[in-house]
Amino acid sequence: MVTSIILMNVERTKINEVAEQLKALPGISEVYSVSGNYDLVAIVRVATNDELSDLVTKRMRIIEAILKTETMLAFKAYSRHDLESMFAVGM
Repeated sequence: MVTSIILMNVERTKINEVAEQLKALPGISEVYSVSGNYDLVAIVRVATNDELSDLVTKRMRIIEAILKTETMLAFKAYSRHDLESMFAVGM
């Protein structure tokens, strides 16, 4: 599983609308509105790097209100939750 964190700057008047569009995309498990230098943060969990590439370069790119993104790949999870089992249902 590939986990990625995507930080986004979004048109201020469209933050809620963009968050709704993002949460509907396959692979995006969570979207947060945040304070600080970014407006939205999306947590992405996909099977392959190709799926991540498709999500970022094709599906997210057409959301015009997204002004800038920064995508970070997660190397290792340090969590009390077993994320693999949570997202493996039906796989």
